[in-house]
Amino acid sequence: MNIAFYSGRSGLMAHSNAINISAHNIANASTIGYKTTTPEFRELVFNDLDQNKNLQLEENQKMRVGHGVKIQQDSLQFSQGVLSTTNFDFDFAIASGNALFAVDRAGEIQYTRNGAFNISVENDGNYLVTSDGGYVLDNNYQRIRIPYDENMLPDSEATAEMLGVFSFDNPYGLFRVDGQSFLPTDISGQPRVAADDEYELKQGMVERSNINLAKEMSDVIVTQKAYQFSAKIVQTADEMEDVINNLRR
Repeated sequence: MNIAFYSGRSGLMAHSNAINISAHNIANASTIGYKTTTPEFRELVFNDLDQNKNLQLEENQKMRVGHGVKIQQDSLQFSQGVLSTTNFDFDFAIASGNALFAVDRAGEIQYTRNGAFNISVENDGNYLVTSDGGYVLDNNYQRIRIPYDENMLPDSEATAEMLGVFSFDNPYGLFRVDGQSFLPTDISGQPRVAADDEYELKQGMVERSNINLAKEMSDVIVTQKAYQFSAKIVQTADEMEDVINNLRR
């Protein structure tokens, strides 16, 4: 009976986390450059049982029972998001491939698919920055100073040529800092400058999230039902324990 109780409890915890992941995905459906995560479930350890020895089992066969479920990992889905036209010269989208932009945030180099950039006017020049003030970097990890044309207007085409674009051997292994930014790991490999045939850059556009809202909503319904069933298992196991404890000889 304890096994049923703990199986139900593990289901409550796992499916609660799964609902949180789906909710976070849905909430970021409009976030530029957001990459969805998908929970991956796995069953917990099995125990051998000595009961039901009257069953016709081979000598090397035993009755086995599991102890519930857990979320093994929440996998990053690095598929292409939908491109949206903004017509702003300093918006950039990586239209194909798994490359990312490099950003300096308070001395930490992060990588992002969010190409909605702006200009920061500073005492020593004007720089290309993200919406939260991070400095966009070139292929040499240097801040990008905004060049000007002969009319003293920001030269967006020259800026596009200066953008640093980087690739990873396994982008699915990147560590998520937030919905838009990532850090390299041993699994992802170290960043390298992306070759020209590894990506396509679009100016005046941004990449929306790669959320599939229909799938996320159906996942929420399935997970909610699984959560309810897990709660029912806990309730039933508790009631049966109560019956056993109140038995009289």
